[in-house]
This record gives sequence, C-alpha cells and structure tokens, in this order.
Amino acid sequence: MIKNFFHAICKVSRAFGTVSTHDELLNLILDHAVELMSVKAASLYLQDEDQDQMIPVVAKGLSDTYQKHGRTRPDKLIRVLENDGYLFSEDAVNDPRLDNHDIKKKEGIASELIVPITFKDEFIGILAVFTEKKRLFDESEVVFIRALADEAAMAINDMRLHERIETNTRLFLDLTTSMNSTLDINSILHILTAEVCEAYLFKGALIRLHNKEKDILERVASYGLSEQFLNKGPVSAKILEQCIKGETIIIGDVTKDDRVQYPDCMVQEGISSMLTVPIQSKNEIMGIMNFYSGIQRKFPEQMILMLRALANQGGLAIQNATMLLMLQEENKCLEEDSYSCRLWF
Repeated sequence: MIKNFFHAICKVSRAFGTVSTHDELLNLILDHAVELMSVKAASLYLQDEDQDQMIPVVAKGLSDTYQKHGRTRPDKLIRVLENDGYLFSEDAVNDPRLDNHDIKKKEGIASELIVPITFKDEFIGILAVFTEKKRLFDESEVVFIRALADEAAMAINDMRLHERIETNTRLFLDLTTSMNSTLDINSILHILTAEVCEAYLFKGALIRLHNKEKDILERVASYGLSEQFLNKGPVSAKILEQCIKGETIIIGDVTKDDRVQYPDCMVQEGISSMLTVPIQSKNEIMGIMNFYSGIQRKFPEQMILMLRALANQGGLAIQNATMLLMLQEENKCLEEDSYSCRLWF
C-alpha cells in the first residue's frame, strides 16, 4: 500500500521535470512504478505515430526472452482497457485475457496490473507492473498507478512535442539550405523526393509539374517507385482538381478510398497510404508532390505543415532555377546574334 499518495505523485512530478531526453523520461517512469508500487518489474508500450501501432519501448526487471516472446498483444490489452479502464490479473499464468502463460511462469510472474496511458482521451501507451507473488492491489494502488500513467502521458506528450519541433526545424533548415545553395533543377527535385522520403520514412515520392503549353501535369521526378508503377496510366482528374485548388489530400488506406484510381497497382507496389501536397509559388499552383507509405499510417498535422512549407520553398527554388535557365538561353541567343552581326563587317 502506498502510504502517502500525494507525496508520491509530487515526487514523480518533480522528477519528470528534471529529464532532458525521451529515453531518460521513459526509464524514470518505470523506475518510479517499480519503486513506489514495490513490484518485481514494469514495462511500457507507446503508440508509434508513424506506424500507428503500439510497440514495446522500455522494460525494467524483465528478461530479453520475456520481452521478445512473453508479452500480451497490445491490441488484445487495449480492448480490455477501453472497456474496464485497467486490467488486473491476480493469476497471470492462467488468465485467458493474457498471452504466453508458459513464458510468464518461467519468468516468475504471478500477478499483473495494466493501465492505459492516455492524452486528451487518446491512447498513447500502456503501462504494466508485475509481481513475483500473487498479490491483490488495493484501491489506492490502482488509483496511484493510473495517476502515474496520467502524469507520464503529459510528460511524454510535452517531450514528443519538443522533439518534433526540434526535428522539423532542423529538417527545414537543412533542406532549404540545400535548395537555396543550388539553381540546378535536378538537385532541387532530388531534395524534394529522396531526402524528404528518408527524413519521414516514406516508401516513395512523385513530383508532377504543370506544363502550361499543354495544360497537363507532367511527371518530372520520382524516388523509390518502380517503372511499372510510374507508367500505370493517366492520373485521376478528381485528385488533380483538388490539388490544383491548393488542397492537401490524405488517403489513409489506398484500398478503400474511391479517389484512388489504381488501387491494385498501389497494393502491388506495396503502398498502403499516401499524401498529396500542392507545389505553390506566388499564389500559383506549379504542380503536386505525392508521398507514399508502405504501411497504413497517420499523417500528423505538424508533418503536413512541414511538407507544405517545403513544397512552397521548392516551388520558389524551381521557379528561380527556371528563370535562370531562360536568362542563360536568352543570353546565348544574344551572343550568337552579336557574333553574326560582327561577321558582316
């Protein structure tokens, strides 16, 4: 039993304010869970924002074998947590709600208490504690572990937000510096496709620019996509119309969205989700950028804003590079005309 609930929570809150990295924070959460709950071990799952699934991120007091093979599937736990608010199992090695009973027994686990980590009513993780002897947790202990999870949720969200801002700022600086250091269109297109894909772990990217003479969007660059996919056929007018209006298009599942014209080709290419952003310069839509993901994923608002900013910066860089090419061509023509005139005298 936790004798001084208030002091324990205050201690946790003060400790969370001292960490500077994500890993330090996660380990501190488990350290306090094990110490203040007087348990054998603890583990933590977090929602992977890119892969849209719960993954184990840190554990304390558990063997490598258990961490690899003894855990209960997160989706199975989430169903119980959504219905009941927490999961308590006095006899974990025989509880049908839990998986891998034999491994739990070998690990010396007797009882488990599992609570959700939520932020603004959204699951962002799962916190579990384990005992080596069968144990009943009293109400104050359940309240404490849930309060610890709430404190952890706020700290994790703040840390993620800080890291996301830092990462996006660095990425934007690096990519815009690279684009501004060259007036070569091929280099700019490479930055907008390959480097953005590597930064955000996209499977591939495709850029189409507006050909004003033909009034069509022509493919000018791609990355990570097969020739078969690139040559699949004409692009859906419905998506192009939305993009030309300056809209961002998010497709979470290419097999279920009727705006996707070639879902079978998408599946064959290994594409699950896609994002389309317009390339804009001085209120003019110059083209579109498609980004493809090999897994179903969410596209956070911060990512979309960053990609739109990069697309606009890229549009300006492409426009400047195009103007330079035109000036160079005009200058070449003038030199040739001047040379021709001199030949007459």
